[in-house]
Amino acid sequence: MRTISKEDRLLLVRHERAVRLSIDAVEAASDAALSNETPCAGWDLRALLDHMGTQNRGFAAAARGANDPAVWAVRPATDPIGDYVRSAHDVVAAFAACQARTLFLPEIPPGEFPVATALGFHLIDSVVHAWDVARSVGRAIDLDPDLAPTALRIAEAVPTGTARHRPGAAFGPALEVTDTTATLDRILRVLGRAPEWLPSRV
Repeated sequence: MRTISKEDRLLLVRHERAVRLSIDAVEAASDAALSNETPCAGWDLRALLDHMGTQNRGFAAAARGANDPAVWAVRPATDPIGDYVRSAHDVVAAFAACQARTLFLPEIPPGEFPVATALGFHLIDSVVHAWDVARSVGRAIDLDPDLAPTALRIAEAVPTGTARHRPGAAFGPALEVTDTTATLDRILRVLGRAPEWLPSRV
């Protein structure tokens, strides 16, 4: 049985808050057109939601000990909003019950990571995609002040370099950050998102 440290428990709590942030953003977009553009180049809101739901299912399966790359294949949902919300609750439950020491994440080389590292990956994805969804409908997100420093630490640990320039990269090249940049904007800019981005139409 995996021993859960105090730091791991705090990370679990903050991860759940990050996922909750994404759920709130998705539910707030429930009346929006799924064709809305998003900050993710080439993805409309439907494609983004399908990606997010797939990631949730992949991380949930990994937390339950699965080693199946097929789980990570994106399949369009008939109900993208409801599908995402269900998958979000499921991934929180999967991590809360996780007894593994490492998780298999086939999309991220080298593929196997300590649970805390995998949890951090999913936490920062949840925060950034919550912003992506919110911005696609002209909204903003309110980042929990307890969650913000953890999200920033994880964002700043994401490797830079040529991988960020490749098509389909999870995050684009980092943008300039100043000492006065607010925490959420700093997170976004470190991960290649322009905080001022807005859709051409909502």
